[in-house]
Amino acid sequence: MTVRTEWLQLNGIRCERCVNRLALVLKDHPGLEYANANLMGQLQLSWDDEQTTREALLEAIARGGFRPAAGPPPGFE
Repeated sequence: MTVRTEWLQLNGIRCERCVNRLALVLKDHPGLEYANANLMGQLQLSWDDEQTTREALLEAIARGGFRPAAGPPPGFE
């Protein structure tokens, strides 16, 4: 098992309901080990690379109406 961890800056997170919507689209995603988002749009993901891919996670995030911003979250350069 190879666990990958990544921070993403997401566009579209403006309130607690947005964070909850993101949690719902990621809930029960195969291979997702950990996901934590805050109101500044920063998302930390950890996933089992043998069960899912970064691209599959980004597709799930996009279904929730969110997309990654260019570059890492502020403070993670």
